[in-house]
Amino acid sequence: MPPKGRAGDILATFTRYVAERGYDATNFSDIAGELGLSKGTIVHHFGTKDRLLAALHESYMRRRLAEAALIRDRLPTPTRQLAGLLYAFVLYQVVDREATVAFQREVVRLADHEAMAEGRRMRAEYLDLVRAVLSAGVESGEFRACDVEVQSLLIFGSAQWAWTWFDPTGPVSAEQVGAQLVELVLGGLLTRRARLNGLTEADGKVVQVVRQSIADTTGS
Repeated sequence: MPPKGRAGDILATFTRYVAERGYDATNFSDIAGELGLSKGTIVHHFGTKDRLLAALHESYMRRRLAEAALIRDRLPTPTRQLAGLLYAFVLYQVVDREATVAFQREVVRLADHEAMAEGRRMRAEYLDLVRAVLSAGVESGEFRACDVEVQSLLIFGSAQWAWTWFDPTGPVSAEQVGAQLVELVLGGLLTRRARLNGLTEADGKVVQVVRQSIADTTGS
């Protein structure tokens, strides 16, 4: 669960500032001034600025892991599971915009800092889940034989930079972008392209499952 009360307000404000300005341009003074509290209160709850970033990281990944597990469990085949995860990657730009932008723009900073160890563990767990879906697809014959590790990194790489170009208020919806990502990725993986039928519908069953899974983990 994300922190509640003052700690939750501090984390939410910090997240918004990092999304808007970046980590380096975010400081305790601005957060304290906006919330009407002392910098000492922030230190009391989180200690250092690095620990505040770690809290953002962990809270974000906790939500993503819970949603990914639901998407995997609620969709019946590796093809549909991977499609659901791909849609989710783009939908996060809308349903959890500030945290997604803050997380993605500072992901390099999260790579090796000691305070980020738990967040890195959860990122690895998420990556393992995606790789397990890819491996299951290969084993079942739904996906062609491929380097699962490289494929997973290509998928994450394509999603990682969406914050730099996707406009939630623009003419193309997150679901429509997700449909194109599904076609791009699964179009190259599927042994039978006919399995794409219905998966690139922006209001189709897979998208409905993804949206419900995100809704069911809100606040977790």
